[in-house]
Amino acid sequence: MILCCGEALIDMLPRQTTEGGNAFAPHAGGSVFNTAIALGRLGAPVQFFSGLSSDLFGDILRVELDRSGVDSSPAAISDRPTTLAFVTLTDGHASYAFYDENTAGRMLTPADLPVTDADALFFGGISLVVEPCGAAYEVLMLREAAKRVTMIDPNIRPSFVTDEAAYRARLERMLGAADIIKTSDEDLEWITGGTDAAALLDGHATKVVLLTRGSEGVTVMTRDGAVDVPAQKAQVVDTVGAGDTFSAGFLAQMQQSGLLTKSNLSDASLDDLAAAAAFGATVAAITVSRAGANPPWASEL
Repeated sequence: MILCCGEALIDMLPRQTTEGGNAFAPHAGGSVFNTAIALGRLGAPVQFFSGLSSDLFGDILRVELDRSGVDSSPAAISDRPTTLAFVTLTDGHASYAFYDENTAGRMLTPADLPVTDADALFFGGISLVVEPCGAAYEVLMLREAAKRVTMIDPNIRPSFVTDEAAYRARLERMLGAADIIKTSDEDLEWITGGTDAAALLDGHATKVVLLTRGSEGVTVMTRDGAVDVPAQKAQVVDTVGAGDTFSAGFLAQMQQSGLLTKSNLSDASLDDLAAAAAFGATVAAITVSRAGANPPWASEL
């Protein structure tokens, strides 16, 4: 079982009305939510933990989780509102304006944390930035990291960061505890101030770093070396959910290969990891070929 821990929100995606006016359409989303959805559609056993609202948008999120084969029973339900993210697209690349104050997701606390027997836990997204939910996810990760595989994708949104020092300190602690770190080249530069992803392996518990570079593919790094995995060719409609889907594909392949345990991950070869990254790239290529975060089902592969 893979437990995805992080935000679920409503992406308000730009659309045009039949009269040609500008509008926004609500779609279930959120970085970690997208990863959970993609895992479920790929047939991987997956659960989702977040703060979910009992409002109409929360209903949309729960229905989509259930429809995609994701068990949302670990989630904490409240009557607070759902986080909204208004999306704008420039040459297919997304930028976001978040409305997150006092929402069900943001107000999650350590008291809401589930007991889990998952094999692996996945963290990331804007849920790590703000309080009190950021502290809750950090507590959960540090609580479980010694006995379960943990993966993190920070998925940095600089415009959402209000206390940079606190956020950087949290990332340092969580990155240091993670077995697997996935980061884009842009996020890497924000985190480290440079372009050397191997630095994330120095002095940390981290066993695998996945550096994604969009159309240039992904580099898989361990202390034994590195290998480049090419991106799959695709007609890009937009990039919403691409990295999230890549993470899901990687985790799904690792789970299917029996590598999502502490000992087996330590013994995984670069070839094993490259195969999982290649599967992630294949899944992500389908996502970018259609509008919004719409990960493929296993039958589409």
